[in-house]
Amino acid sequence: MTVDQYRQTQIATGEPRQREYQLFAEITRDLIAAREAKTFAERRELISALSRNRRLWQVLALDCSDNNNALPIETRAGIISLSMWVERLSRAAINENADIEALVSVNTTIMEGLKT
Repeated sequence: MTVDQYRQTQIATGEPRQREYQLFAEITRDLIAAREAKTFAERRELISALSRNRRLWQVLALDCSDNNNALPIETRAGIISLSMWVERLSRAAINENADIEALVSVNTTIMEGLKT
C-alpha cells in the first residue's frame, strides 16, 4: 500500500469531524495555491477550487436543513447563512476576480473549530 493509498484509507475511515477537517484542509490549500491566478491554466485551477468549496458548503447547508440534524438550530442557521455567503463570494470571484481571502479565512476558522 502506498502512502497516498494509506492516507485515503485514513480519510475514508476516520471520524466525521476528521473527514470534514481533511476536506476543508484540502480545499483551502487549493484555494490558497490558486488565489493569485494569472494565467488561463491557473484560473481554471482557481475555478475548480472555488467549485469544490461551493459544493462542500452546499452539502453542509443541506445537512443543516434536515430536522434530524443534532446541531443547535442557531448553529445550523449560521452554517446555512455562511453557505449562501460562500455562494455569492465564489460567484463574484469567478465573474469579477473578487478577492477570495475571506473564503480562506472562514474555512480556516471552521478547521480550527473542527480540531477541538
